[in-house]
Amino acid sequence: MAPSSLTPETHLPTFPVLGLPVHLADNYSQWLSSRLSQGLGTNVITLNAEMAIAAESNQPLAELIRNADLVIPDGAGVVLYLKFKGHPIQRCPGIELAETLLHEFNQLIPSGLVFFYGGKPGIAQKAAEHFQHRIKGLAIASYHGYLSDSEEQEMLASLQELQPQLILVGLGVPRQEFWIAKNRHLCPDAVWIGVGGSFDIWGGEKQRAPAWFCEHHLEWLYRLYQEPWRWRRMLALPYFAWKAWLRS
Repeated sequence: MAPSSLTPETHLPTFPVLGLPVHLADNYSQWLSSRLSQGLGTNVITLNAEMAIAAESNQPLAELIRNADLVIPDGAGVVLYLKFKGHPIQRCPGIELAETLLHEFNQLIPSGLVFFYGGKPGIAQKAAEHFQHRIKGLAIASYHGYLSDSEEQEMLASLQELQPQLILVGLGVPRQEFWIAKNRHLCPDAVWIGVGGSFDIWGGEKQRAPAWFCEHHLEWLYRLYQEPWRWRRMLALPYFAWKAWLRS
């Protein structure tokens, strides 16, 4: 586990999960909040079983994960594997980490700016309004993820000009990870997080699994209920378990 007194410069220890490093900490949000407040650019990867399996056949993705500043245990399979290997650690869903940072943002960076990018037209804006109605004074710029090439170039120019401190990208795995790696140089002092379908939940298009499902590592089952077309992707879960068992 990471040292009890975390500083922004603390190098968190890691443990390999299918050859990918997962950082170990008692409080990821505390460490990340400190880096956010001090302008220490950070690329966050939210690792789950599906991403870990995808990285086995996608070496560029695996390299992005290995080079990330922070890899958190987002998925239940990753957490259970770490526990089995002697590292009992709390699951850190990316959506919850992002929510914590958003609620703390104004205290960390008065007059700062958050940037949302991704989702269907209108969804990122609804997600932004969701937080702005709840957090007084929170400034969020938002763009949907269906921009034309020329529109994306305009958005990137705006991103570079605005220099937001927190950038949340919801393009799905692995597109969002590659997009962040390609464009991170535009805002080198920002915290960048790929948040998958979080905008859909914040924007009211979908519901997150009830707490009972999350607490019992069954959030994947609720997502399958909401999106039955995902069943092929869910095959990564037993495959991850099998690969993890072989490496044990």
